Amino acid sequence: MKKATLAATAVASALTLSLTVAPAATATVSHHFHDRHAIPFTEATVTAAADGSSYTLKWKAQGTKRVAVKANGKVVAKGGATGEAVVTGLPAADRQWFDFSADRGAGLRLADRLIKLDGAVNFRDAGGYRTADGQWVKMGEVYRSDALNKLTANDLAKLQRLRVKTVFDLRMADERAKDPDLVPAGAQYVVADVFAGSGSFQTMPKTPDEAVKAMVDAEKAMVSGEGGKKAYTQVFDGIRRDDSRAVLFHCTAGKDRTGWSNAALLTALGVPQETVMADYLASNDYRKAANDAILGHLPPQQAAVYKPLLDVRAEYLNSGYDEVKAKYGTFDRYLQDGLGIDARELKRLKKDLLVG
Repeated sequence: MKKATLAATAVASALTLSLTVAPAATATVSHHFHDRHAIPFTEATVTAAADGSSYTLKWKAQGTKRVAVKANGKVVAKGGATGEAVVTGLPAADRQWFDFSADRGAGLRLADRLIKLDGAVNFRDAGGYRTADGQWVKMGEVYRSDALNKLTANDLAKLQRLRVKTVFDLRMADERAKDPDLVPAGAQYVVADVFAGSGSFQTMPKTPDEAVKAMVDAEKAMVSGEGGKKAYTQVFDGIRRDDSRAVLFHCTAGKDRTGWSNAALLTALGVPQETVMADYLASNDYRKAANDAILGHLPPQQAAVYKPLLDVRAEYLNSGYDEVKAKYGTFDRYLQDGLGIDARELKRLKKDLLVG
């Protein structure tokens, strides 16, 4: 991998500050409801207020007349096939869960996607999305995050209560040495270095266009580079094997190496491309305050070069999918030939992580 690419990726992931933002856990894919045993909800969101004092719930449940939502075993909202409610007065909790049920079909359990921590800003649930065939990705099973080196004792205790049992570190050796992970008690720590063997970096992009190209090239290397294939194979194997989940994977900013890991997982599970892209781009919201602070301390010309490194952009993720097509032909072939996940293993993964 080119030194400039490595430099851009390292800078993009290494420059982090504190941020607290809470975009919604959401899915917005239309699907006709036919099976009485299926989940009737075609859309459902839980959005926590920034201070955690209230939760906004929204839903659409095709083919139903009545919907009820419970929290802590008590009904907190009611409505018809389409509804919205703001819920207040709930007791403090590590995560507030809501159980959506309708007068027909199976129920759905959701929480706000963001896990609020003192020492990380982009720690969120990988689930809560609807697949193209009407199933939903379970929440509370797989998490994604930025760096863990600043986690507090309270953060670590929270992650332990959330059953984080395996932590995959996607960072390079120098990143791990500079900012070693803090992991919850009892969790297994696994190095899954996406850029292993790529060599050290010494140069930086000099123009915004060079910065964009560096990020695009880095995304391609995540797909077809030997380090990337090995690292993401480790992550997928860990997710499939870990029945005592939850599993966590992370890099430094939680947006590029982590972003491809989550995009690949959601794509494998059958989540529509537009939903996967929205999840990927959400890092711009979670990291906005941090990125703005970094750019605000730089001269304008330098800030213009750094901005593409701090962003996530559709063209970055799309370059990963383009690399899949160029090297493997189809995403299923990427899973099989690149990550060693055949049809049987993919079926098991879906059975484990999908409901409905």
